[in-house]
Amino acid sequence: MGKKRVITKIEEGSLKDKEIKIAASKKVKEGRIYIFSSYNNTIMTLTDMKGNVLSWISAGSIGFKGTKKATPFAASKTAEALYEISRKLGIERAEVLVKGIGSGRESALRSLAAQGLDIISIKDITPIPHNGCRPPKVRRV
Repeated sequence: MGKKRVITKIEEGSLKDKEIKIAASKKVKEGRIYIFSSYNNTIMTLTDMKGNVLSWISAGSIGFKGTKKATPFAASKTAEALYEISRKLGIERAEVLVKGIGSGRESALRSLAAQGLDIISIKDITPIPHNGCRPPKVRRV
């Protein structure tokens, strides 16, 4: 077994906090949260209703490394961190748009709801191929 690592919190006077203060001057009440969950990572983006990005966070930026980034636990921690950012920005209600096929999509959504965020709607925007690519021609021997 390897060395145990503890995830450290972001310091109060860090660059992320300054970015939140700049974006907080807009004072938005509603927003959208995009959850992109792949086999390797979970990325969450917070936007206003027009689609302008206010903040984003991923499991890797929190401190998870390697295959741990794709776990449901990492996705729930990412959602908790995004909720804290949205609370600082003054967002009370949000639409949630989920994309991808990773294991973290459901746990991130549950974690957002458990934190107390008022979720307006949940929409799945995962791209689905309707007929796919043209198959290769039949091999003649």
